[in-house]
Amino acid sequence: MGGCVGRYWEGWEDTQSRGSSRNGGRGGRNEPLKKDRPKWKSDYPMTEGQLRSKRDEFWDTAPAFEGRKEIWDALKAATVALECNDHDLAQAIVDGASITLPHGTLAECYDELGNRYQLPVYCLAPPVNLISERSDDDPNDSPETPSAPKKEFQLKVRLSTGTDLRLSASMADSIGLLKKQLHAQEDIDAAHQRWFFSGKLLTDKTRLQDTKIQKDFVIQVIVNPQALEAPKLDPVTPVTPPSSPVSE
Repeated sequence: MGGCVGRYWEGWEDTQSRGSSRNGGRGGRNEPLKKDRPKWKSDYPMTEGQLRSKRDEFWDTAPAFEGRKEIWDALKAATVALECNDHDLAQAIVDGASITLPHGTLAECYDELGNRYQLPVYCLAPPVNLISERSDDDPNDSPETPSAPKKEFQLKVRLSTGTDLRLSASMADSIGLLKKQLHAQEDIDAAHQRWFFSGKLLTDKTRLQDTKIQKDFVIQVIVNPQALEAPKLDPVTPVTPPSSPVSE
C-alpha cells in the first residue's frame, strides 16, 4: 500500500503541486471542492473492512503529528460527506473551517494559519480493485445449515430530526435490514438514511457485530431532508356542501 500511495503522490506533485511551497495555501488561490474523486489501484485486492481499518488508523494518528485537531476533524467529516455523495455538505464543512484548497481537492489543503494538511488517496476514494464483502443473499450460503438462535435486543437509534427510538435487532443483523425496519416503523425510505457509529459511515452490508456496538450505545441516523419535505396527507372524506334554502 505504501508504494501505491507513494506513486500516487509523486504523480500528484508533478501534475498539480508544481511550484507550491509548504504554506502556499496561505493567502494563495482557493478553488471550490471538485466532485471528481481520484482513481487508484491498491498493491493488493483490498476488502471493505481492510479499507475501513486503514482509514481509521490514519485518522487516529494523523492529528498527533502536525496541524490542528479541529481541522483534522473537519477534513474527516468532509471525506465522509463526499463518500455519501453529499458534495454541498462537504463544501460547507470546508468553508466553515476556513480550509483553503489550492487544487480543489482534500489531498492537499491549508488552514488559515498556513499549516499544510495532506490526505492519503485511500481516505478520498476506494481502490478500483476493492473486494465487496459477501452479501446477505449469497447463493453459496447453505440454507440447510442450522443457524444459532438470534439474541435480540433493543437498539437505540437517534435521528437527525432529534427523535430517539428503539429497533428490535440482533448482532447478526445488517444495516440494510435495519434500514428496512426503520422504514416500516417511521416511513423513512432506506435510500434517505445514512447510519453512523463512532464517526464511521455504516454500509448496508455491515453487520452490528462488525461495529462492536454495545447495548447501551446509540447509532446516529442522518435523514435526508428531502424525505421530510413531502407532508403525509390523510385521506380526505368528501363532504357534501349544505344545500341552500329554496326560496319560494
